[in-house]
This record gives sequence, C-alpha cells and structure tokens, in this order.
Amino acid sequence: MSNDTQKTKEAAPSGGTAERDSGRSRMAQSQQEYYISLVVRLSIIGVAIIFALFPVLFVVSSAFNPEGTLSTQSFVPSGIDSVDDLTTNFQALMVDELEQFPFWNWIANSAFVAGISTILIVMISALAAYSFSRFRFTGRRSLLLFILLVQAFPNLLAMVALFLIMNDISRLADVIPQALPFLDFIDWGFIELLGLNSLGGLILVYLGGAMGVNTWLMKGFFDSIPKDIDESAVVDGATHWQTFWILIFPLVRPILVVVGILAFVGTFNEFVLARVLLRDKEQWTLMLGLFQFINADFNRDWGKFAAGALVSAVPVVAIYLALQDQIVGGLTVGAVKG
Repeated sequence: MSNDTQKTKEAAPSGGTAERDSGRSRMAQSQQEYYISLVVRLSIIGVAIIFALFPVLFVVSSAFNPEGTLSTQSFVPSGIDSVDDLTTNFQALMVDELEQFPFWNWIANSAFVAGISTILIVMISALAAYSFSRFRFTGRRSLLLFILLVQAFPNLLAMVALFLIMNDISRLADVIPQALPFLDFIDWGFIELLGLNSLGGLILVYLGGAMGVNTWLMKGFFDSIPKDIDESAVVDGATHWQTFWILIFPLVRPILVVVGILAFVGTFNEFVLARVLLRDKEQWTLMLGLFQFINADFNRDWGKFAAGALVSAVPVVAIYLALQDQIVGGLTVGAVKG
C-alpha cells in the first residue's frame, strides 16, 4: 500500500510538468499565429494604402515638377535648384498667366455654381422629402417611384435635349418683345442669365439632375423622426411650415450636411454638362478651365493641371474634415427607415 502511494506521489509532479509544458507550447503557438496574422494584415493594409495614395502622390509630384511633362517625369522632382523651381507651376497658374488662363475667375465660377446649387438642392429636397414623409395624398407612391425611375437614366442621355432647351430659353429674350410688343417696356435680357452659356442655366440643369436621389435619401431620415413631434406642434397651433422649419429642420441636420456635401462636390467637379453649356472662357468653371491644359495635341502642360487640381481639392477636403461627424451620423441614421 505504501509503495502504491509513493508511486502516485512520484507520478503527480511529472503529470503537472507535462501539462505546464503543453500550456506553454499552446501559448507560444497562439502568440506565433497572432504575430503571423498581424504581419499579414499589416501587409495587406500597407499594399492597400500604397495603391490608394499612389495617384495622389503622383499628382503632388507632377504639381511640383517644373518640367510639366509626364514622359520625362520622375516620382521625385529632379533638377530643383531653389524653392522657386518647386512653385513654378503654381506661380504661372495663379499669378503670371492670369490673362491667358483666368484661374481665379474659374474658381469663383465653380464656387458660385456649387454654392448656389447646394443651397437650392438642400432646401428643395428637404421640402419634398418632408412632404412625402408626413403627408398622404393621391399618387404619392407613384410619384416616388417615378422620381426614382427618372434618376435611373444618366444626364448624358439628355445632353442634346438640355442644350436645345437652354438655347430656346436664351432666345426668349428676343422672341417675347416681338410676340408681345405691348410689354416692350420690360427689359427681357435677364432671361439670358438662365439660358445657354450662363452660370444660371448651368445651376438649373444641376438642380434637375440632383433632386430625385436626394429626395429619397432625405425621406428615409425624415421617416426616422417621430411623428409625435408633428402632432404636438399641431395641438399647440403650429402650421405645417412652422413645424417643418422650427422643429423638424434642426433635427435632420446630419442628412442636410450629407446631401449638401454630395451636391457641392458633385457640382464643383462636374465637367461634361459644363463643357456642353458653357462657351466663353470667362464663364468656364474650374474643371472646364483645367481641361484646357491637357486638351492640346502637342502642348499638354500636366504640371499646371496638377497644380490646379491640388488647389481645387483644398476646399473640398476642408469641408469633409470639418463635417465628417455629421456625415457619419447622416448616413447611418438615414438608413434606419425608408
């Protein structure tokens, strides 16, 4: 009996040691797997970051390259003797060649078109979304589906029609005095501000192309606002406009910011419709003006094009950074109901 007890006592330490060794090996194996997984993930993230940042870095390199070409350009600008060589493209674009390329005028036109379009798109879309969300009227569902169906066709399909419509609007300034001579005391020249080759006409086209999707996006957010707020306002004697402007409008600020940023970026960077509707160099937007640097067959200046692209990206990036919290809130809450 004593021999069996002694054998059991002698076997116990060896079993405990084996368990501890097995635990250490499993721990070492898990740590090794963790480090391998970490290295793999960091490698994938690094490759993705390099893939995403390479075009941006290439544009920055082109902007600071005084040669202005792509065929002989290196990723790191060469032949730089002073700081002035690095800013050659910026100096020429923003100071020296303003008579030939009115850069600041292009920026002002883009800011004007994008700013006015954004304000009108946000306000009109908010009113339409509030109506579809709160009111019940005949044809409501059919009208919503029709708006969505219209947005399924790109604006490029309507370029010819838009050009003809804008051209006819411009002609109204001459046709109305001839058709209605008793109204010749009115100066109808203001109609040309909304026709072809005008920033007002371009704003009208942008308004028509951005209303559908934004209305649907806002409606989903308005549906997430409790209707008890509207009912309480009606009990207190508030009108529909007071309910919308005083109570509901401040609550939907995140989605207003989202729609505003999307509208601003979309109109600020739009090129195709501006190319079709704007003719005079003084009326060009920034994207249309920068295109002239790479449009020539034998004299393409990629340096000035890249410099203008960097300058034009500053306000957009600043807006994103300033309102990024509102963007996240608007996109997530707006998707709850709809």
